[in-house]
Amino acid sequence: MRIFVLLSRVPYPLEKGDKLRAFHQIKELSKKNEIILCALNPVSNLDKQEAFSKLQPYCLSINFLDLPTHIRYWNTGMALFGTLPIQTGYFYNRKAAKEIDRLIETYKPDHLYCQFIRTTEYLLHHNIKKTLDYQDVLSHGIKRRIKKVSLFKYPFFKMEYRRLRKYECDIFDFFDNKTIISIPDKNLIPHENKDDIHVIPNGVDHSFFKPMDNEKKYDVVFTGNMGYPPNVDAAGYLVNEIMPKVWDKKPKTKVLLAGANPSKSVVALKSNLVEVTGWLDDIRDAYSSARVFIAPMRIGTGLQNKLLEAMSMKIPSITTPLANDALQAQNELEILIGETASELANNIINLLESESKYDDIAQNGYDFVHSKHSWENATEKLNIIINKS
Repeated sequence: MRIFVLLSRVPYPLEKGDKLRAFHQIKELSKKNEIILCALNPVSNLDKQEAFSKLQPYCLSINFLDLPTHIRYWNTGMALFGTLPIQTGYFYNRKAAKEIDRLIETYKPDHLYCQFIRTTEYLLHHNIKKTLDYQDVLSHGIKRRIKKVSLFKYPFFKMEYRRLRKYECDIFDFFDNKTIISIPDKNLIPHENKDDIHVIPNGVDHSFFKPMDNEKKYDVVFTGNMGYPPNVDAAGYLVNEIMPKVWDKKPKTKVLLAGANPSKSVVALKSNLVEVTGWLDDIRDAYSSARVFIAPMRIGTGLQNKLLEAMSMKIPSITTPLANDALQAQNELEILIGETASELANNIINLLESESKYDDIAQNGYDFVHSKHSWENATEKLNIIINKS
């Protein structure tokens, strides 16, 4: 089958969860299908040559459609006075739409597959079988963030939440298949037939993320795109609320915050006990240099790839109920879960002080992700759904 894949971002480098999901799905789908990739490009500093070389082995055709800054600002302004969600309006461009139509006419795909509701407007009028990967419930992510935004931003976030919720429902019936990353996210889609949505979880590349025998320079590590609001919030929560309770008992405990695009507030967390790295060429160096991984997520939706990666490297992991709702690991067996800063701090202390607890959580977490999360198995389910349409 020939599949036209439309993305809101170029799926390389793999510093964001949606890029990681798209890259591995393309890689796996290409084993049994021809892939025509069309990726919008809203960034100006993308190394297109490197991205092309990484994607070329899996695609019959690769097309990057630039969305210049002035176009995106104009789109955002126009969206404010329209009815579409701002996120959808931000990524829509008439010139890009014409090119997408031309590519579809040229390659005559058997199926259209798009990621996020950011891209759906481009495909609505095409009378070809199509699949939408909601991936996350964007409306719920915005809803969680409303409580934390400034008074100036509040009305815009409130408006965006209402628009996203309506659009997530309205767009449902335009697509033959719908997929999403987890059962909790599926249950949040505001449509009466949401049970028809297929859950396609994320996997992890176990051949890449595997145990490494490196020096443990840090006690605790948190990774992710440090410019992404849920990660920014989690980093601040870790350093300002969780770690002081750890430091009361273990004052020399060192923390590593590793990931691309650290915001000013994340950079400001740096101290003699907290290191902020920014982009790393190999994120495995961050995982393997620490004894414990923590993802203290309080906002955001979807499955946290960082947890899968850490557990695959046999790093004992800690998280919140919010993040584990999608992961579905067993508390006190495969992972440690904390609702409050005190509970999360106690989990860190317990792992650092108990060798047997440390070893058990590390091994059981490793076994869990190997049995439940592989890109091959997850994408084969997607392949079957697409080919049966």
